[in-house]
Amino acid sequence: MNRDILLVEEKNQAAVLTLNRPEVMNALNFDLLYALRRAVEELRTRTEIRVLIITGAGDKAFCSGADLKERATLSPEKVREYIYTIRNLFTGIEFLNKPVIAAINGLALGGGTELALASDIRIASENATLGLTETRLAIIPGAGGTQRLPRLVGRGKAKELIFTGRRVGAQEALDIHLVNQVCKAEALMEECMKMAAMICETGPIAIEQAKYAINYGLESDIHTGLAIESNAYWVTIPTEDRTEALAAFKEKRKPDFKGK
Repeated sequence: MNRDILLVEEKNQAAVLTLNRPEVMNALNFDLLYALRRAVEELRTRTEIRVLIITGAGDKAFCSGADLKERATLSPEKVREYIYTIRNLFTGIEFLNKPVIAAINGLALGGGTELALASDIRIASENATLGLTETRLAIIPGAGGTQRLPRLVGRGKAKELIFTGRRVGAQEALDIHLVNQVCKAEALMEECMKMAAMICETGPIAIEQAKYAINYGLESDIHTGLAIESNAYWVTIPTEDRTEALAAFKEKRKPDFKGK
């Protein structure tokens, strides 16, 4: 396997994971999925890393989805294995104990859009194009797209986009709340790092519990969701970080959070 198929750079408490197959629009083959899975799992317990940013190499594509050349060589059994692998990986990203920002720097189709959907925050460059185009290949989204897209943009809009396989530009993606922010291509990583820096100013345990409450609460009724929120809040009460925040407020200084 090419060791450089996924680039990992760490700076300012953020880890930038770059899909590094620009010659095929950063398409996801088995090797890249395995490399991404390994990196995410290694970063899960790294307390000094507060935020993950996922992007694609080059200036044309974030991720064009499955590697169709590889797919054409796979047996039906291996295709099923691929789908299980990518689906479980993206679910792991969605429920990771750290915020994940998708820096969408160009084309994001099929699995590329599904990777963005599994991220917590999506920031797109002006030249970005997104779409769940699988039905045009006589298949359906298999890495969570049929579930995450309607939860984000609504059932009707999700059905329109999936049924037609239509691509949307960055501005339309922003208008339908598919992405959080659009910026100039040259400013994309700067904007993502700004977002990461703002997150890093907050309490690590609070962020972990807030993400937990949002993710699990949205899958339940309001009463269960409120109970999940309360239980997540209780986790923050005995922490050193909460005491530090109160002391810092009183002393009119920035808190020094330790994640404890």
